[in-house]
Amino acid sequence: MVNGRLLKVMDGQVMMAGSTLRKVKSRSWKKQRHFRLLEDGMTIWYKSRWAGKGHSTFSVTEVEAVREGHQSEVLLSIAEEFSADLCFTLVFHGRQGNLDLVAESPEEAQAWIQGVRKLIHRAQTMDEKERLDQWVWDWFQKADKNKDGKMNFKEVRKLLKMMNVEMNEEHALHLFTMADKSQSGSLEIEQFVHFYKILTQRDEVWKVFQDYSGDGEKLMLEELENFLRVEQQEGEQSAQHAQELIDSYEPSESAKKEGAMSLDGFQMYLCSQQGSIFKPEHRDLYQDMSQPLSHYFISSSHNTYLLENQLRGQSSLEAYIQALKRGCRCVEVDCWDGSDGEPVVYHGHTLTSKIVFKDVISTIKEYAFKASDFPVILSLENHCSVEQQTIMAEHLSQILGDMLLTTLLDGQVPQQLPSPQELKGKILLKAKKIGGFEDCLDETMTDEVSDEEDIANGDAESPTVENPPAECMNENDKVGACSTFSLCSVHERLICSSNDFAFYLPLLQISKSKLSRQLSDLVVYCKSVHFHGFDHARLHAKCYEMSSFSESKAKRLAKEAGTEFVQYNTRQLCRIYPSGLRTDSSNYNPQDMWNVGCQIVALNFQTAGLEMDLNDGLFRQNHCCGYVLKHDFMRDGNTQFTPEKPEERKDYRPLRLSIQVISGQQLPKVNQKEGSIVDPLVRVEIYGVPQDQAKEETSHINNNGFNPVWNETLNFIIHTPELALVRFVVEDYDKASRNDFIGQFTLPFTCIQAGYRHIHLLSKDGTAIPPASIFVNVSITELT
Repeated sequence: MVNGRLLKVMDGQVMMAGSTLRKVKSRSWKKQRHFRLLEDGMTIWYKSRWAGKGHSTFSVTEVEAVREGHQSEVLLSIAEEFSADLCFTLVFHGRQGNLDLVAESPEEAQAWIQGVRKLIHRAQTMDEKERLDQWVWDWFQKADKNKDGKMNFKEVRKLLKMMNVEMNEEHALHLFTMADKSQSGSLEIEQFVHFYKILTQRDEVWKVFQDYSGDGEKLMLEELENFLRVEQQEGEQSAQHAQELIDSYEPSESAKKEGAMSLDGFQMYLCSQQGSIFKPEHRDLYQDMSQPLSHYFISSSHNTYLLENQLRGQSSLEAYIQALKRGCRCVEVDCWDGSDGEPVVYHGHTLTSKIVFKDVISTIKEYAFKASDFPVILSLENHCSVEQQTIMAEHLSQILGDMLLTTLLDGQVPQQLPSPQELKGKILLKAKKIGGFEDCLDETMTDEVSDEEDIANGDAESPTVENPPAECMNENDKVGACSTFSLCSVHERLICSSNDFAFYLPLLQISKSKLSRQLSDLVVYCKSVHFHGFDHARLHAKCYEMSSFSESKAKRLAKEAGTEFVQYNTRQLCRIYPSGLRTDSSNYNPQDMWNVGCQIVALNFQTAGLEMDLNDGLFRQNHCCGYVLKHDFMRDGNTQFTPEKPEERKDYRPLRLSIQVISGQQLPKVNQKEGSIVDPLVRVEIYGVPQDQAKEETSHINNNGFNPVWNETLNFIIHTPELALVRFVVEDYDKASRNDFIGQFTLPFTCIQAGYRHIHLLSKDGTAIPPASIFVNVSITELT
């Protein structure tokens, strides 16, 4: 079995025997927990020595990396108490918090560090068959309640519930008897493999196989070619691809020698990345990276330092690490004067915690180019005095060194922005700048405001949008009428705490700010300027100047002047940020902004949900490098495209998207109560220009999350395929309340592979939940 091999590879006697490790959450919270690796070689179990029967487990597949030593803020805070050789951090996929641990001895720490790293590597490099073996082993372990190495019929009944499938007793007994070849009344591991194979037999895959197999037993090379050409729409490459698929996925050596594919091999191919709905070639870096920066959508984060909400949330270096590892290429740094002379980063005038500016810059240096080589834009919101701005400039220069771009690439005043290719490995500072490259102005800034201050100048939505308390409003529906408003001590914001509802508003004035010459000189291609309208920008703006827009202003401009906004975004960068009223760190829909070519659409990366699914979906292509090339009609400075009227585009070619939702496989339970089984439905959602926004869903299947079958077809018309995103959502139907989320997968329409495809579902957090998937047949045709 896989687990035996894993344990040999890692020689994990220490992990199997178990260790008492300190779990650390803060300087004051350090508790001993007993950790051990379970027999499956993939699950780590731990409990308090005093917690009775209570325990926790997690799979090694949930762990992304192991950091050695004081490589987290928590472990750094206890560095004087515990030496680095005792400490390590388990970093999980997605938004799950780290697990900081302290061992009793350096040897024990190393056993866990090296052991978990080997297990992670092993899990990542398993082939399809090994993954299946691991799943079989996992189910056997779960079913064998009394741990006697056998599974009786009572344990089988419980297993079926755990697997999310409702089956009558008679059918379950029939399957059990078929697998119990020794007629002993129990199944050992080999017989359980047979039971699992019967249970996971896919009739819908068998039917497709039968349609193309001459003898019903195998697909000869020519038959597989025919399937690839007709169903998968692969055209001329089907002959070569057929042979490659047999070599890669056929488990039987005799079938391989015959140049054939068995049903097992066929199912393995359909469940693989090659058989997924996402075009494999679009997962790689396939786009032209030599166009000006303004021609790309850029993965961007808002208030990157926050792990939670905007009022009381924790500021953390981990938030920068998580965003950069997700391929984010524009991070935000809000800088304020620190009491000890060192600038700090936090959400000003709120109760969010503070982190030191130089630590943020060190973290960005370490993680900027781990996920992508392409440039990182550091969006600086500067609230510091001139003295501390100068300190910031020193830290940026000294810590980042050559990474920080401080001069024009060719020494010439640019007529267009440089490309991601030219800026590989570089960090660009986005901030105010004294003057431009064409001239040199006085050091006192009098005509520019920061992004947040733009709110006072009418660039942000009125607080009436999200219904503040009535007592905060005057007769003209303006905020500021009530006694619960107070002026904060630094005279920059109003604070309202009416009815326990707190929000912060800038004063209706523009504050003039002084700028440090040293900091100004570090700004090259991303100079922050106030937006004076599209006509002014067309006549006077420089390509290196960029403006920031609140979500509501951007949405209004997109609706009122869509074509002008698209044209503006061919020449200059622009940044969109969430409403200041989104104190819960919720997000706006980024699609509205991408429809008019806005590049830096900043989202709260810490908040999972539809909006981040769309962001992850768009940037899943092009090697997840954080840059996606806009289509040619979005890059033409004279374009007449407007998302409100896509049919007026000269090369308008709408497409019909038809999705037959066939079946689902091993969907996770959402309610962990014993006996609870999901009633799944599938919804397909289209996001794009207004005419393309659409949703269709299947009916729900009662009591079957293991292998539900729908065989329902959903149809859509896509007017602007180049901008459309397709989101597949699986939910647990509930007639009495809101459906529960099971999983989703989002991808650009242009990345869809036609034919019989599996969609590998992701959790709400965007992490994989194998082997959960849905099986579909996709057809894309021109609208006639």
